[in-house]
Amino acid sequence: MVKQPVSVNGVVRWRDVGLADEAKHTQKDRKMVVLRQEIGDVLRDVRQRQGRTLREVSHNARVSLGYLSEVERGQKEASSELLSSICSALDVPLSLMLREVSDRLAIAEGVAVPDTVPQEFAARYGRDLNEELSDELRKGLISSSY
Repeated sequence: MVKQPVSVNGVVRWRDVGLADEAKHTQKDRKMVVLRQEIGDVLRDVRQRQGRTLREVSHNARVSLGYLSEVERGQKEASSELLSSICSALDVPLSLMLREVSDRLAIAEGVAVPDTVPQEFAARYGRDLNEELSDELRKGLISSSY
């Protein structure tokens, strides 16, 4: 078995890579993922990347230092309001933090999550950026010629 680095939103994790038959795991082989632990890991990683202390973030988030520590260690289940306050103190959008958690859960579950929006989804619900850019350029060229 070989270890290979996997980068998710700037955080490098090591993942076991081997033969195709070794890569297939049954549900029994998978470790149970606990959401509060993944959230805590992401919050701690963000805080440490910023070089900030627990005391500083807890003060800015108006959360006790002990409680923030327990959230980061995955011992406490944080409410959405508390997560929002912590993310604000870290100056990180809640959606970005949850995306990081989602990506880590996908890796732990062995699920491949594409970084792009599938074409069928974009066609049905999204915008055609090429068409919009062409319209904007055309408008810009027309208005600049007057």
